This record gives sequence, C-alpha cells and structure tokens, in this order.
Amino acid sequence: MKKILVTSLVAALYTSVAVAENPIKMDDQSQLSDLAEKTTEVSEYHQPPLEKDLPDNAYGEMVRKGHAIFVDTKNQAPEYVGNGMNCVNCHMDQGRLANAAPLWGAYPMYPAYRSKNNKVNTYAERIQGCFQFSMDGTPPPADSETMTALVTYSYWLATNAPTGVSLPGRAYPSVKQPEGGYSIERGAKVYAENCSYCHGQDGLGQKVAENYVFPPLWGKDSFNWGAGMHRINTAADFIKANMPLGKGGSLTDQEAWDVAAFMNSHERPQDPRLVDGSVEKTYEKYHANDGVNLYGKEVNGKILGQGVK
Repeated sequence: MKKILVTSLVAALYTSVAVAENPIKMDDQSQLSDLAEKTTEVSEYHQPPLEKDLPDNAYGEMVRKGHAIFVDTKNQAPEYVGNGMNCVNCHMDQGRLANAAPLWGAYPMYPAYRSKNNKVNTYAERIQGCFQFSMDGTPPPADSETMTALVTYSYWLATNAPTGVSLPGRAYPSVKQPEGGYSIERGAKVYAENCSYCHGQDGLGQKVAENYVFPPLWGKDSFNWGAGMHRINTAADFIKANMPLGKGGSLTDQEAWDVAAFMNSHERPQDPRLVDGSVEKTYEKYHANDGVNLYGKEVNGKILGQGVK
C-alpha cells in the first residue's frame, strides 16, 4: 500500500511539474468551489481563491506565470536557481497549505523587520532571500518579471486576507525542543523508516529525467547553510506538521527533532555570507544566535559548514 501511494504521488508530481506544458496549469480546484463556500465560515484558515475566478487579462496571466515559477522554479527561472529546489518544496500545495508557510500568510505581513539581516524587508526582499539561501542562487531583481509574477501570485492567494494580522496557519507550528534534546543517531533511524523512500537512502532526492520530484535534503542540490531550514528547530517544526508526505502530524515531537538533527548533520552548499573564508567567523556573526543549528560544529569528526559543490 505504501509503495502504491508514493508511486502515485511521484506520478502526480511528475505530471504537474516536471513535464507540464508551459505555462504550467494549476491543479483544477474548480470542482471544490461549492465546498469552499460552505466551509469558509467554519475553517480557521484563510481560504485562497480558485483559478476559475481569475480574470482573463494581464493580471490573470501574471498570476498564472507566478504560479508556474513557484511550482517549477528550476525550469521557469533557471537564471536565479543554483540547486535542485523549487519554492513549493517548503511552501506546500502551491503555496496554499496552512502550517506550511503559505503565501497568503506571508504577503500581508510585509514590510517587516527581520533579525536575519537586521533591517526592514519588503516582500520582494523576502523572496530574494529565498533565492539566495533556499535556492542557493541569485536573487531576482525587484523590478524583474520573475519577481513581479511571484509577488502577484502571492497577492492573489492573499485575496481578502487582513493586512498586518498574523493569520492562523501562517507559519510552521512551533515544536518545543524535547527535554532530552535531540539525537542524530535516533534521527538516522527515523529517517530510514519514514523519509528514505521519498528522499532516498542517501538523502539526495529522487529525479525523473532532470527534475527532482522529491527534493534533496543535503548535498550540492539542496538548500545552503544560510537557509532557515538549516536550523534544527525550524526543520523540526516543518517536519512535524507536514512530513512524511500525506502523513503530517504522525511523528512525535522527539522524532521530528531527531530527524531534523540528522538531516542537518550533513554537509550542504556554503553559507553565501561566508566571512573572510572562515567558518568560525561566519558562525560567530550569523549562526551563534540563529536558533539551534550545527553550522561550525564537529559531527562525526568533521566541522560542518565547509560547503559542498
């Protein structure tokens, strides 16, 4: 049963992302419109609009372009992506899913101060950060068509959402660190039993042709050491709510922390903010107070943070 389910998911992902025609079509949710209208009042989460309601004009075209870039970033915006990741890997269900950092929860909260760069960021700057760190790439210019498309898609998903209000489901639900801390060794067992089928025993993801249908969790094609997901606490929050795929909430808090530690005990691309070529200096400036992380720490006899290409 597990094999059939995952195989079906691979086929669905491959059909909708890896070999979709350009422009990529959104998942057809129009048949859900009546249900959405009935459940909006009782749902605790914001209900983003449906594709069928998009106008047939330049705005609708830009929303569709933003969606295409979001779900197939590597192919739709290759000049800005340096690894094998797509925006949808961290912001699931086309950026719609509550508790998976949905775009409708992020857009209305900007401009906002971010301690990561100690400045007030616009929404475009927040997206640029995703390209620099999670995509290990080059930030698209604020006035580029790629940025316009992604911002427009976010704006559309946030239709009728209040501005400056932190909506339920906006972030990954916080999972408190277990009293006993985390264990990389236990995490290896959790990974083998729950994660390896999709992400591979080696953690390097799975491809169909040249496209990842399940993203790499470490290695040269994964997020770099500057990405938020390198923090064990952030990864544990995401994993607890959303993983294994289709079985979010099935892991215990301890298992989520353990497997997050295991994932982030592997080498990945260098933090692009590397200070004077020194992991130690970079740790002191950017990682010493950045949540729970293993950057610059010794694991299995090696100092993490050297980077991999």
